[in-house]
Amino acid sequence: MSLPAPEQLFTAETLTRLFPADRADQFFDALLGDASEGAYDIRLAFTRHDGRAKSLTFALELHQRPGKCLACNLTYGLPEVFSRHPLINLKGVVAEIAALCGNATVKEWRLGTTQQVSKALHTVPLHIRLA
Repeated sequence: MSLPAPEQLFTAETLTRLFPADRADQFFDALLGDASEGAYDIRLAFTRHDGRAKSLTFALELHQRPGKCLACNLTYGLPEVFSRHPLINLKGVVAEIAALCGNATVKEWRLGTTQQVSKALHTVPLHIRLA
């Protein structure tokens, strides 16, 4: 896979366009009936590119909201929820990433397990393999 430098391709602007900041509010509004009840904001981050394996790794960063608790029991089941939830729309995000990679074909994508970076930050890895 021949890409421009991934750091140049997956800029903060591009990542925000792929996964807008208000998507977490939409998710919590649908899930809890009130966006302000959500414990975290979700941001998409680029973490790794492996040209030999034709793979890209991103992370869904779960940033604790002020005055909220990012408890482990709220985040460890999220890969299953995020992979299927229509508002999170990871299938669409992956398709947009493939388009940015020269309309590459997605061989597979999957979410890894939730990782606790700190009390205020958890991440869910998003692995994409392109053909």
